[in-house]
This record gives sequence, C-alpha cells and structure tokens, in this order.
Amino acid sequence: MKCFFTCVAVCAALLGLVEPGGAAEETSKENKFASPDVNLKDEPITRQFSLDAAGRFLDAAALDWQKTKNCCSCHTNYPYLYARPAISSQVAAHDEVRRYMEELVSKRWNKEGPRWDAEVVATAMALALNDTATTGKLHPHTKTALDRMWTVQRKDGGWSWINCGWPPMESDDHYGATLAAIAVGAAPEGYAKTEAARKGMENVRRYFQANPPQNLHHKAMLLWADSFQAGWMTKAEKKSCMDDLLALQKADGGWALATLGDWKRGDKGEQDRDTSDGYGTGFSLFILRRGGVAANDPAVQRGIAWLKSHQRESGRWFTRSLTNDKKHYITHIGSAFAVMALAACGERPALRETNQQKSGTSGE
Repeated sequence: MKCFFTCVAVCAALLGLVEPGGAAEETSKENKFASPDVNLKDEPITRQFSLDAAGRFLDAAALDWQKTKNCCSCHTNYPYLYARPAISSQVAAHDEVRRYMEELVSKRWNKEGPRWDAEVVATAMALALNDTATTGKLHPHTKTALDRMWTVQRKDGGWSWINCGWPPMESDDHYGATLAAIAVGAAPEGYAKTEAARKGMENVRRYFQANPPQNLHHKAMLLWADSFQAGWMTKAEKKSCMDDLLALQKADGGWALATLGDWKRGDKGEQDRDTSDGYGTGFSLFILRRGGVAANDPAVQRGIAWLKSHQRESGRWFTRSLTNDKKHYITHIGSAFAVMALAACGERPALRETNQQKSGTSGE
C-alpha cells in the first residue's frame, strides 16, 4: 500500500475538494492565514506560555496542509479536529477544517471512493471526537464515516493500514484498529450500541486477541479506547500501562516519544530517547488523565510544568521525527496532544462542562 504522501504532488488535481479561489481559500484570506514556519529543533522557547498561540499554530498548520496538499493526514488536520475544541472551536479555521472533512465524506467518497481504508477509519475518528467535543450530537456525515468502516474491515477484525515505516501513526495495523475502537466509543448518541457497531467491535476484539500490543504506545492507545468504552483492557493491564508511562518520565518532567516503542529510523540514525518532547509529554499526560490519574498528582504537575516551559515562540511543541530529520511533521500532532493534555488537567477553565465530564476531568 502506498503512503499518504506519495500522492501529494497530484492530490489537488485528483480530489477537487477545494477549487482555486473557492470558499476555503477566501476564508483563509479573511483569517489572514499564513503558512507556519518549518518545524525546527532550535526554535526559541517562548517567554510567555499561551494556549491561544498554540491554537493559532494548529490553525495555520491544518489550513496550510489542506491548502497545499489537499489531503487529510494523521499528523496534522485529523488531530486538529480533536484537539482544537480543547481551546475553542469558535474560530473560522475550525469551521473550515471541519467542512473540508465533511466534504471528503459527502463529495469525494461518493464520486471516487476513499483513497485507502485507513482514510475511512481516521476520518470517522476525527469527526466522532469533534462531535463529542463540540455539539454532543452525532453528525450525519460522522455516522456515514463510521458505518463505512465496517465495509472495509478485514475478516480478522482489523484494517489494512498505511505502513510506511513512519511511526507511531503509519507503521502498523494495530494503530488503525485502536483508532476504530476510539471512534466508536467516542461517538455521541449511543452509536456504539447500534447493531453494526456491536458486530464490528466484536471483530475488533478478535483482532486484538490475536494481535496483542507490541509496545507501550499500543497499550496507551488501547487505554484511550477503554476510557470511552470499557473492556479493551483489564484493570491490571491499565495499571501496568500507567505505571510504565510514569516510570519513563524524565527528570525534567517530560517524556520522550522514542521511549514508547522500539522503532527503527528510516535514516539509520539513532533515536533520541533522552530528550523530552511535545508528543511524548503531551500524549503521556493525556493518557494518564484518561486512565484516572489525578490532575494534582505530582508527576502530572511536573509534566504540565514541562509543557508550559517548553512551548516554542510559534506556539508549537517540537518533536523530532522518528523516521528522518527533515520535516518533523509529528510536531503537529505532538502539539495537539500537548493542548489536549493541558485541557485534561484543567488548564482551560472555559471548557464545556459536558466535555469535562466526558473526559473524566471535572472536579479534580
């Protein structure tokens, strides 16, 4: 299976979702949209932590990606939809990205079909989490994407994923199966109770029984799924996962993504397992909170302190690519997880009460 980005040069011509001079481009101009600078390890640390700056970076990265690539990606505009509401969904950029993904489902899929099975699952998850964080209602296009997952599910209960050797999102089928479990569990209005979802999830359980998690990142993703719909992990497995995450916390309070798995670099170099980064810290904190670790836990507080003291001037949190030292696009989803972790720890008081209750963070 080809990777998402082998088609980048021709995506705009093939997809036709946003025409030159169309509504999305006009909205971007109205928002004074500007492409973000490249992700650099040596970008200066900001003098003043700002969630609003993080939101502006996420806006710019997502809009730039869909404008220049005309694609959806696991590292940029998909995580944008489930992270942006943690700051605020009441911005034009959020509406534009949401509209783009809805048109992927309602227009492109109807005309040409999805490009890959992975696109169906990733889209369903992004829309479901976004529905939960915004309206609390299951949007018709979200249901369409969720229902379509079952039409491309394999007999073994998994999905044929995009295995480019770009961990942790595009390197194994296990990641795709956990996205599907999260999508169903998070979907509002009892979608998980529908006959299609129940049958599909039974098959996913068979897949996980035959394909247990191979690294801590796999386990953490399963814990995320279990936080929406119990039964993916036992109590002992959840405790073990959280204990393992806590054991990997660095002396500076952060986590390093490379310690969550045993991934080999495409450039044959060495992984940086010593330096805390945005993805490792944001993801680990978010999962710990989903698992029930209190926001005032000393380890969580040290992690929050790391995030607040390591934001870059652009609003992002840098994460080195696990594959090569080129674009470091994993910084985008790492920044999304940083925002989600901060929100889950009560660092955004204006969050909707229903969203706090859904994430299990209220009252702590």
